[in-house]
Amino acid sequence: MQQRWHARDRPLPPELAWAQQQFTAVLALDGSTLDQLLRKCGLLREGSGPVLGGRIAALLDVCSHLPRELWYEDDSQAHDQRFWERAIDRLAAGMLLLIDLGFTNYAILDRLTTQGVTMITRLQSNAHTEVVQVLQCSATLHDEVIRLGSGSGACTHLMRVIAVQYRGKWYRYLTNETDPARLPAAYVVALYWQRWRIEEALNVVKRLLGLAYFWAGSINAIQLQLWATWIVYAVLIDLTDAVAKALRQPVAALSVEMVYRGLYHFTQARQRGETDDVVAYLAAEAKGLGILKRKRRSPKDAFLTDLTKHGLP
Repeated sequence: MQQRWHARDRPLPPELAWAQQQFTAVLALDGSTLDQLLRKCGLLREGSGPVLGGRIAALLDVCSHLPRELWYEDDSQAHDQRFWERAIDRLAAGMLLLIDLGFTNYAILDRLTTQGVTMITRLQSNAHTEVVQVLQCSATLHDEVIRLGSGSGACTHLMRVIAVQYRGKWYRYLTNETDPARLPAAYVVALYWQRWRIEEALNVVKRLLGLAYFWAGSINAIQLQLWATWIVYAVLIDLTDAVAKALRQPVAALSVEMVYRGLYHFTQARQRGETDDVVAYLAAEAKGLGILKRKRRSPKDAFLTDLTKHGLP
């Protein structure tokens, strides 16, 4: 499916189009706790109280929205850090990785830097930093090379912090790319906001495709439902991308949920002998089925456009 995605021609957000030229892949890593199991079958019938289905982590290709890797832990209390070793084995030099605060680990950040993997995350509010070099400083932007941490737990490699003011509030981002010529501050901010794609993917899998509901309690049954649901997700994303190409629209302009719900209308039209091409049907009926999202320019969208087109002041 990754090959099919690369073969299609459709617009990308400007920050991702730029990143594709700079990195071999743009990936996001995140974890999620699975929902409560039913106590109506197997050994679970004998207990009481809620039992969660465990935790999953996904390594998502941010451009294609397709998962590169998936991992499962039956311990619902497992921390995101538990997935790091498996994730690092799937990373290679030249990649860009977007992570949330839960994956912050100074030793891992050093390993990523040594491995040649560029990382962007948020900076913890209580992080100890020492400014080594000020790259840029204005009323709305601070760009600095820093030493991160203190004592034996500090990062051995220099890091970089970009602080940007948005709607009166300061946001601080951390990257291990200290050269602003290779990764400008504007793209650090814009690319990190693309990390939301993995949150959307997890939401589609759990809420739209039903991974929030488990019909058995054994680990084997949970994993079968888990992998089957992600396969359906990948097929759905592939279909959405094909419709986006037909409409000459970015995938973000389409509602994955309405593509999914539009399949019912396609099956009805097919039974009536009106069509046998699902992509052509969904593209032709995109407006009526609500597949094309309403064009709304939020303040954040305007801010990102200004970032990538004009840079930060």
